[in-house]
Amino acid sequence: MSKIAVIYWSGTGNTAAMAEAVLEGAKEAGADAALFEVESFHVEDMPGYDGFLFGCPAMGDEVLEEGTFEPFFAEAEKRVKDVPVALFGSYGWGGGAWMTAWVERTKTAGAKLFGDGLIIENTPTEDGLADCKKLGTDFVKSL
Repeated sequence: MSKIAVIYWSGTGNTAAMAEAVLEGAKEAGADAALFEVESFHVEDMPGYDGFLFGCPAMGDEVLEEGTFEPFFAEAEKRVKDVPVALFGSYGWGGGAWMTAWVERTKTAGAKLFGDGLIIENTPTEDGLADCKKLGTDFVKSL
């Protein structure tokens, strides 16, 4: 059984809802999966996991949230070489440039990136939540 961490930051609750659906899919696929708000997960704990699903919405000028998530991810990306990773998040403007940059950054860090990052505009619909659940399921099945 794979041990998976779903780690996210959410300002409005949209990315939190996505994270919960991702977690549900990962668990249904048979993973020992846990959900963490970014403040409650420490990069020192990363070696205990087989893969990571990171979630963060677009902020400001389409960047990762800078107060908490960006500093966390700057440390985490040093530990993802050859590790399975998937990315997800919500946005309210723009066209997803933050995710494109995040995907490239994660690839450059050497992660085994799953997919191209799942993005949902504003509040996830039922279909959007189903896509999140599928991300969790498919990610676990890919391990």
